[in-house]
Amino acid sequence: MASFFMRPFAENRNALWLKGYKHGLFLKRVVLFCIMSRPILIPIWKKAPFSRLLLPLITGILLQWYLQISLVNIAIALVAFTAAFLLFLGFPMALRFKLQAVQGLVIQLMLLALGALITWQQDIRHQKSWYGNFYNDSCYLVVRIDEPLVEKTRSFKADAYAESIIANGQAIPCKGKLLLYFAKDSFKNELRYGDRIIIHKTLQVIKNSGNPGAFNYQRYAAFQGLFHNVYLKQNDWIVLRGNGGSNFRQFIFSARAAILAALQNSLHNKDELGIAEALLIGYTNDLDKDLVQAYSNTGVVHIIAISGMHLGLIYVLLIWIFAKIPFLNRSKILQLVLIMICLWLFSILTGASASVLRAAVMFSFIAVGKHFFKQASMYNSLAASAFLLLCYNPYYLWSVGFQLSYLAVLGIVIFQRPIYNCFYIKNKWIDKLWQLTCVSTAAQLLTFPVCIYYFHQFPNLFLFSNLIAVPLSGFILYAEILLVAFSWVSIVETWLGKLVSVSVWLMNRTILWINELPFAVWDKIPATVLSTVLLYAIIIFSGLWLINKNRHFFKPALYCLLAFFLQHAVSSWIFAHQQKLLVYHVPRYQAIDMVDGHNYMFIGDSVLLEDAVLQNFHLKPGRIAQQLNYRADSLAVVFKNGGFYQFNNKKILIIDRPIMVNPASQKMQLDLIIISGNPRVDITELAGLFSCKQFVFDGSTPAWKIERWTAQCNSLGINFHATAVTGAFIYDIGI
Repeated sequence: MASFFMRPFAENRNALWLKGYKHGLFLKRVVLFCIMSRPILIPIWKKAPFSRLLLPLITGILLQWYLQISLVNIAIALVAFTAAFLLFLGFPMALRFKLQAVQGLVIQLMLLALGALITWQQDIRHQKSWYGNFYNDSCYLVVRIDEPLVEKTRSFKADAYAESIIANGQAIPCKGKLLLYFAKDSFKNELRYGDRIIIHKTLQVIKNSGNPGAFNYQRYAAFQGLFHNVYLKQNDWIVLRGNGGSNFRQFIFSARAAILAALQNSLHNKDELGIAEALLIGYTNDLDKDLVQAYSNTGVVHIIAISGMHLGLIYVLLIWIFAKIPFLNRSKILQLVLIMICLWLFSILTGASASVLRAAVMFSFIAVGKHFFKQASMYNSLAASAFLLLCYNPYYLWSVGFQLSYLAVLGIVIFQRPIYNCFYIKNKWIDKLWQLTCVSTAAQLLTFPVCIYYFHQFPNLFLFSNLIAVPLSGFILYAEILLVAFSWVSIVETWLGKLVSVSVWLMNRTILWINELPFAVWDKIPATVLSTVLLYAIIIFSGLWLINKNRHFFKPALYCLLAFFLQHAVSSWIFAHQQKLLVYHVPRYQAIDMVDGHNYMFIGDSVLLEDAVLQNFHLKPGRIAQQLNYRADSLAVVFKNGGFYQFNNKKILIIDRPIMVNPASQKMQLDLIIISGNPRVDITELAGLFSCKQFVFDGSTPAWKIERWTAQCNSLGINFHATAVTGAFIYDIGI
């Protein structure tokens, strides 16, 4: 290029100048040189055209879920936008070029309607054959056991699939999933996958606990197509003849059972076995909850949740193996087919979670691209895989694993190289360590706001723990594969079992040691949708400013940072002046918090103070949401006398045992009566003793008593709140 530009100056300069000026050649060459010497920045939507298809699809999914648009309106919109698009194709090319912006908008609206249609269709309640459209308490339900039974503390759990409903002596074909819980009394766990049973028991609607900040289990179950569960005793069901399971699923379950048996024969420590099972095939039933919490606190929980890292290790291993086999290394097409079959079999074997499917689709794209010698854009591959998965199941959009998986990969693609280029390291092994550090940091940059929003904690030592756990887990995964492959050779199985056991023990000890270090985890971080959006805005604008060296993005980043701190300050001020009473819904237990600012006084069963699992699931999310940081034995604004409490000017009575009150000529004025446990009380009698504005029945009261009490309240015209029906009760003392 330089020689082309300088060639005119080797001749007579004056003549060439006049000639070039006359014909404009010199000016053209200068412009051409400047354009070609300056780097051209291609926008992300040009590199990843699938992103322009993905965004309207996601918008349509969200609109359909939250607005519940009718099928008629969706169909009208889809037909209208499709017709408009086809009409554009009939226009002359010149007119289409002028109206290309309108054509693009029509395509976006068409994809938006498609997203709404897919979401509507995915909801099984919209199908006429759903069992919920026919079922009533007098019906018999024929169901198929859809997975091997899983043992719980007090029952055996299984997914089931409805095949037919028997009503008035007639069998009505139906479909739909439900959860079965079998009582352990007199149950020998003889049911297998595919067995058909007939049940006659009232189905229970799956509900939320309703506690503030708690996990939305009802929505989670709905995304799985589950809306009912039922607890079955020995006389509530009968086994029918025949097996309705598929051969392929039976093969998958048998393979899982064989792999688990090989691990259980070689690993005898429960903690080591649980981690090994989760690491290899994602089996989590044997995991210790405290150990899982330690992995989460140190930022390496992704190791025991099958994800793209595991599939990447399997992919590398498959490429190496097939390259060494003589008759396979000659056929790239055969290698491609075998690699994809193995990847998808492994994905299905591990449960086919959203994050695993994302990785399987991504590596399938990579494998096909390499075969055809094409280098595709990673951004486009990510967008294309997300588009395909959301068309298959739009509810993946709400999956935490799906979100974290894509954000982690996107973070690595965007930030890993700029971070790595900050330092040049000559030493080969130190450079490898620096590369791993850059990958962990880049992945954390785009995932930590979502992690804080869902889990309210940040692993401060994630870099240190990942540098140790990631390489070690990769070694353990390969060792486990060898252990399962050679489990039929006794001596090999013995030594590989010892190797896996020692390696998992070392990883567990390291993670537990890191977890016990001071400031290993920053816990109880309050987060809202607004704070999460602002965090992402800060990251995006800061990244554009630093990576592209564009100072125009510095001010937006600064403004977002200021807005983040401002909303945090306002939120802290509001919660510092709060005074309220919270009655949580915890089945079989009493749990009440009296709140003054950031302090709270707990009233309830002592087991909730001792059992970390119950506390973390039922109480901790609400306390984080309300920014309750300090538990106190008493509050200055609360006066107690037996079961009577006065909280500022509010008078509250908590009844958890029979009460003895002498009748008075005048009713005692109360603001709130909370009934817990199983006391022998009658609402009519209480209404004769107290003039109360509100009754509350918590989760520790039996269901049959709640039904009786609510009927009495309705007949007397008394306001009531049952936490088992409408969730936790929050009472603002300031009102």
